[in-house]
Amino acid sequence: MRRALELARAALGTTSPNPTVGAVIVRDGEIVGEGATQPPPGPHAEVVALKQAGKRARGATMYVTLEPCPHQGRTPPCADAIIEAGIAEVRYAMADPDPLVDGGGHRKLEEAGVRVHAGEGEAEARRINEAFIKHRARGLSFVIAKFAASLDGRIAAASGDSRWVSGPETREWSHGLRTRIDAILVGSSTIVVDDPLLTARPGGRDAERQPLRVVVDSRGRTPPMARVLSGPARTLIATLESAPEHWRAALRATGAEVLSFPEDGEHVDLTALLRELAERDVLSLLVEGGGVILGAFFDRGLVDKLHAVIAPMIIGAEDAPPAVAGRGAYRMADALRLRDITVERLGEDLLVTGYPTYPESSDRST
Repeated sequence: MRRALELARAALGTTSPNPTVGAVIVRDGEIVGEGATQPPPGPHAEVVALKQAGKRARGATMYVTLEPCPHQGRTPPCADAIIEAGIAEVRYAMADPDPLVDGGGHRKLEEAGVRVHAGEGEAEARRINEAFIKHRARGLSFVIAKFAASLDGRIAAASGDSRWVSGPETREWSHGLRTRIDAILVGSSTIVVDDPLLTARPGGRDAERQPLRVVVDSRGRTPPMARVLSGPARTLIATLESAPEHWRAALRATGAEVLSFPEDGEHVDLTALLRELAERDVLSLLVEGGGVILGAFFDRGLVDKLHAVIAPMIIGAEDAPPAVAGRGAYRMADALRLRDITVERLGEDLLVTGYPTYPESSDRST
């Protein structure tokens, strides 16, 4: 199972909107076939491994990180392929949360006489497919918040200058992260102040797979010459019905899609935006700032995961923008805490990753 999980982890960012899955076939103590889910509409991991194993699959054991699918989707059912190949035993890490599956793969295999075991490596398998799980269970995109801040929590100097808070190793890591997510989101202030391109450029080159660029702009501030409206990626502008029509037309003329959403306190309803993105098969959404939009996501309990880069510098200016604004916590007891924390070095910077723990009373489904 360890090898199957390695294969799945290596394929992250290539399989969306399908889950990321690894499969290994073992016969007489030897790996005779292995594979990972291919980019849509390519085959699933089980089929890749079965093709490599060929006739040696008969009587063998398959280790797979997700319950084999029993239904026809973009590809034929994996459970049927496993049965036809003569696999004697299937050991899978986690059940498929897709309502179309609902244990159906497990049952189909058992009814065909295949020995089935579940649960080995489940925690890691769930972490690999955390975005897929939320998308299927709640119909919302999985939200990853990211910021780079000084030791005193600032993301720019008092003038607004933010180049660069983080070091070159962090910037390269960030571009790698962009290749593994489906969409990247910023607020209109970031567009006005920084004019970012918001594309994935690992090694300084455009990645083949680019995330959808999303700009939340309730007041029509994005200029038609903004760099986010050019380049190799698509752009969605999320705004309100009250935004000026001439501004909408100017942005549409650049090739951008301009979409209106319900209001939430004179701003775009972020939950409605997440539902719309989920319907477009955006499983993972990276929110890169600035502080106002990050604060709005945190205030509404919409952040699922956080990457916080801490740079070894002090900015100290009273007017310098903070990493996270918004309503926030009035008392320390109300401050969000992170769980499952990891810390790693990126050059001279520190990367802190964790998952926010929200009060049990908060309703994160609306």
